[in-house]
Amino acid sequence: MQTFSEGRCDAVVIGAGHAGAEAALALARTGLETVVLTLNLDSIGYMPCNPSVGGTAKGHLVREIDALGGEMGRNADRCALQYRMLNEGKGAAVQSLRAQVDKQRYHTEMKRVFEHTDHLRILQGEAAEILVENGRVTGVRTAYGGVLSCRAVVVATGVYLGARTITGEYIKESGPNGFERATLLTKNLIDLGFRVRRFKTGTPARIDGRTVDYSVLTRQEGANVYPFSFLNADPPAAQTPCYLAYTNARTHELILSNLDRAPLYNGEISSTGPRYCPSIETKVVRFRDKERHQLFLEPEGGDTTEVYVQGLSTSLPHDLQKEMYRTVKGLERCEIERYAYAIEYDCIDSLDLLPTLESKRVTGLYAAGQINGTSGYEEAAAQGLMAGLNASLALRGRPPLVLGREQAYIGVLIDDLVTKGTDEPYRMMTSRAEFRLYLRQDNADERLTELGYRAGLVTEARYAAFLRRRDVKRAALDELSRRPAREKADAAGLGHGTYADLIRRGVPLQTLKEAFGILQDVPNDILLCCETEIRYEGYLKRSEEERNKVRRMATKPLPPDIDYFSIAGLRLEAREKLDRVRPLDLGQAERISGVSPADIAVLTIYLSMKK
Repeated sequence: MQTFSEGRCDAVVIGAGHAGAEAALALARTGLETVVLTLNLDSIGYMPCNPSVGGTAKGHLVREIDALGGEMGRNADRCALQYRMLNEGKGAAVQSLRAQVDKQRYHTEMKRVFEHTDHLRILQGEAAEILVENGRVTGVRTAYGGVLSCRAVVVATGVYLGARTITGEYIKESGPNGFERATLLTKNLIDLGFRVRRFKTGTPARIDGRTVDYSVLTRQEGANVYPFSFLNADPPAAQTPCYLAYTNARTHELILSNLDRAPLYNGEISSTGPRYCPSIETKVVRFRDKERHQLFLEPEGGDTTEVYVQGLSTSLPHDLQKEMYRTVKGLERCEIERYAYAIEYDCIDSLDLLPTLESKRVTGLYAAGQINGTSGYEEAAAQGLMAGLNASLALRGRPPLVLGREQAYIGVLIDDLVTKGTDEPYRMMTSRAEFRLYLRQDNADERLTELGYRAGLVTEARYAAFLRRRDVKRAALDELSRRPAREKADAAGLGHGTYADLIRRGVPLQTLKEAFGILQDVPNDILLCCETEIRYEGYLKRSEEERNKVRRMATKPLPPDIDYFSIAGLRLEAREKLDRVRPLDLGQAERISGVSPADIAVLTIYLSMKK
């Protein structure tokens, strides 16, 4: 094919989903000429699965993205239909913000952001080859022969690479929701040294809300909680309801009697699927003694009747899908507008990446999102932000930004990928974070905004707003360290001591606010943060000691050319794992599965001898 120049730029981002969007915006907003290459402009910021942002641990990721200067939180707030705080009855560490969003508007708004961002060019087309000379990225060739000359590339292909959708006996070479798939880049990635494997995910059907009997379902209202972005004050006043439904014995019997037609069980699907977001077939087979499974009916948007049936993901044939959905109480007459499907796609082994998300073999080549074996919009966006920002820092001749596990959920996510790897679509959970009491949603700006500002992504106006919020919080904590007037305390009957002492004894801050008239102008999310820090002060101090230990381990670098097979005392498994991962420091080495404390002791002695 005849090639031609598509122009020169600093960086090319392949893909415009949630990873690609954050990567492209991070590059362009830090002043680098960026081209985002996408198969279809209608898939910019597209949500092929659930119409929501956030959730358990995912809400933490969104607030961290926002604190660093990313876009997902702001865009979700613009398009929100309902907010809820998950795990509200549990401790502050595991509470997670989740929002139902208008799916079409989320795409439209993200595309609008692209079109009004300086230094960002949008190009529809398929990437065919990443061009490399002497181990460095030099450009991208499109399927049409156009060559984009550049110094960095972020691969964020999502589930489009080699994708095929499966519904019963019908298999289609297609991306999600009928979008065109990408077919040309997989071989190029293999040639560049990446190990490629096949993963699978799936999505439920969308039904016509007019055919649902909501009167027999449990209504779930939204809650007046804080929004995702630290720049926004209030969630939307109108909260669109969701509804709760359940499968039953008829549903389960239908599935179990038709497993011979289920691609997951008749051998048609052999790729690895997500453990924490299984299909209804898997749930019914795995938990045969369970009488019912919970379903959520979620609106796809504010101006559509389409409803997403969360919890009923399937790859059964269309005739069985219709019969199965109609076994659910309230859905007896439902009409399916978009049938469910499973989708298989190519992804890489994330152990081929550095903690910056740059390839270990090709300088200037980064990867982010589901191409790295993860699942979820939020995980993808977090990786996209870090890949784009690190590519930008490298091109500007500045040190990389690598977040530690003790700094952010984003740090946990990326460290898991590049240190432990994943054999199934990875999903972030609060249990993965060792310091989750410190890594809360409410303090994400205090943990990360300074870093985003130094990296050049957080603007001066944004940084000034952060400083004002920090001053308000400090003043609030200072107020809470004081004692209320004795007569007021006696009248309230709450006991004596400082306001903070009363909080430690279990008195809610809201009660103190109402009884003593304090902190009336302080935003609610700042008050919640103050209350948590006072109530868990002892635990947080103990956590700080552990975080300092992690930081000390990270200051002991390992030589990049170290020959682990020549170090006496290391077990064979440890040598193989260390050689495979090539950890950057002793802390990362300690976290590799198969590397024991005795192996770390051997490495410590080795480093001291080399020194």
